[in-house]
Amino acid sequence: MSESCKIKNRPKGWSALLKSWYFWKPIVGFSIGAVAGLLYYHYYGSASGSSTVTSDPYSNAFFGGLIGFIAVKRPCCAC
Repeated sequence: MSESCKIKNRPKGWSALLKSWYFWKPIVGFSIGAVAGLLYYHYYGSASGSSTVTSDPYSNAFFGGLIGFIAVKRPCCAC
């Protein structure tokens, strides 16, 4: 990795970590992705059960949350 990929300004200590955006950003990304996954299931989901991903609201929420987490917690923004 190059020098621009190193994490800067990581909070020190638990109280600073819990108050920082560094901690909450992945949680918010996962939550927004999970809600988007549920909305996708509600409007476009497969009621017939032919697809294992789109026929279950829990798997849709999980995969949406996973995509949201990956989108905000990518290892390097500048590379």
